[in-house]
Amino acid sequence: MTRWFGPFATLIVAAIGAHWATLAFAPNVIMDRALSTLKNRGIAEHAFTTPQRIMPQTQAVVRSSPDLFYSLCRFDLSERGSELSVTMGEWPDYQSLSFFDAETNNFLTLRGTGKSVSQTVYFHAPPPDDAIGVQAPTKRGVVLIRRLAPTQKAFAAAAEAAKADACNIR
Repeated sequence: MTRWFGPFATLIVAAIGAHWATLAFAPNVIMDRALSTLKNRGIAEHAFTTPQRIMPQTQAVVRSSPDLFYSLCRFDLSERGSELSVTMGEWPDYQSLSFFDAETNNFLTLRGTGKSVSQTVYFHAPPPDDAIGVQAPTKRGVVLIRRLAPTQKAFAAAAEAAKADACNIR
């Protein structure tokens, strides 16, 4: 019985190590791949891009809702002192502004039904005393605006409203 203890202990340690490595590194790998895919699909950095309407033929990664209009902005705050200024234009129905870090975590979501919403995001360690806005947990990430647009007419109106969206680096 004792001769199986060593191999069994090794197996347990290896399993725990593999589990930990998966939990620690998978989000970074997933988000790096997602950011690379978004870049290859023409999603701009520090500017909103409005993809075509979601249909089964246009879904590449996730089962997105066909009732929503999406605007995406990749960001990179690697340059010291840079800030991302984001504005979500007015929309009379449901809309949200979400920020995702490089580890797939949603670190901020704002709802803006019927009004425009602005937010500044920065990455400094430690944050300066005069920092206004929200500190991003990582230097890179994605900003996502979602607007309820269940019909083609509403989708066209959301595309028009998206012209007031802004995602700029300062």
